[in-house]
Amino acid sequence: MAGVSYFTRCEDVFMENQPKMNRWLVVVGAILIQLCLGAIYAWSAYTAELTKPIEDGGLFGFTSTESQWPFSVGLLTFAVVMVLAGNWQKKVGPKIVSMTGGIVLGLGYILAGLVGKTLIAQILLLGVVGGAGIGLAYVCPIAVGVKWFPDKKGLITGLAVAGFGFGALIWVKLAGSWGHLIETIGVLQTWMAFGVAYLVAVLIGSIWMVNPPDDYKPAGWEPPPATEAAATGAVEFNQWQMLARPQFYMIWFCFIAGAMAGLMVIGVIKLFGIDALQETGLTAEAAAATAGTAMAVFYALANGLGRIVWGIVSDKIGRKMAIFLMCLIQGVAMLTFFYVGKYTMGLFVWSAIIGFNFGGNFALYPAATADYFGNKNVGVNYGWMFTAYGVGGLVGPQIAGRFRDMAAEAGGYGAWLPPFVIAGIASIIAALVILATKKPKLAE
Repeated sequence: MAGVSYFTRCEDVFMENQPKMNRWLVVVGAILIQLCLGAIYAWSAYTAELTKPIEDGGLFGFTSTESQWPFSVGLLTFAVVMVLAGNWQKKVGPKIVSMTGGIVLGLGYILAGLVGKTLIAQILLLGVVGGAGIGLAYVCPIAVGVKWFPDKKGLITGLAVAGFGFGALIWVKLAGSWGHLIETIGVLQTWMAFGVAYLVAVLIGSIWMVNPPDDYKPAGWEPPPATEAAATGAVEFNQWQMLARPQFYMIWFCFIAGAMAGLMVIGVIKLFGIDALQETGLTAEAAAATAGTAMAVFYALANGLGRIVWGIVSDKIGRKMAIFLMCLIQGVAMLTFFYVGKYTMGLFVWSAIIGFNFGGNFALYPAATADYFGNKNVGVNYGWMFTAYGVGGLVGPQIAGRFRDMAAEAGGYGAWLPPFVIAGIASIIAALVILATKKPKLAE
């Protein structure tokens, strides 16, 4: 407790000495942190090496389903640890929690580079340790950003998490066509190099993870009157009050559907693209290159842009309508992906659409959590909401991996269709659920 008190006093002194800190520095720090946390979305860059048979010179020889376990466990750990991180940062401040997350994430990848030849080691080091590091650091930029920008919640949550989507592009391309790291030094050494980069960059970004004073208001902005806040449901709920409201579970389900669709595609897009494009005559090598571009450029860029654009859109048309449109478009895209993914342009465009909508989840749901349950406890409350991402991350990639293995065994490309249909239907149901969701009121 003495250490906690010391760090809390240090943060208080920091704020006293910098009462006019430029709030946009928080955005700079958030983007730098999130670029590194997006490491988990670079998983598709490794799956081809992980599944390469031993007899063909592969180091690991995993099945497609096995290759998804470190990714799925990482997503689940990420989501669960966010709940703990939200409560911890409320006690000790976001800077300490963010720094700890960077250290844990970096060490997970460094250790995986040293001893990560087995599936168990990858699950523990990349999935559990790496996922825990991401979960610790992820909530801090969002919680801090909402407090510094109560007037632009959609925009700021979009910007704060945009780096997470763009980070996938950076790490995938460094591992592949930009840096050729996997080709020149191998997967294990690539993880080690990335681990060092993650550790250093998150520590730097954490410098600006500082809460504003309790009475802070942006210049020219006034909070809504108490009577208006009560009427619209914009009241402050603690985590237990929120968990007792049906609105939480309705929004939570919508988030699960959105996460399942996007993470399913992230986990298997390269494998799917290779199978799909060969159906229309491409060689295995050409199909692999095209599928890699679909993930590393079209999906990753759209993922980052979607976080910003959907955040801006939601500030204009409202969170409910934005989530409805996002889920509806995603549902249609997933239902048709199997058919258009056989063609190069179709794979590129649909990857961009799915990535764009998937990215929107991370701008809309933290802002919706603040809208429905208040700004004050958003760090803790969004940790609970984000468990939906863990559920979607566990279910989506595993469903896709299982069906892909079935396709390989049966020699049938058609086995790819069911997982996309499942995700598409879930997304359309989510669009209908969000329309029925109303903000909770004090009397509930």
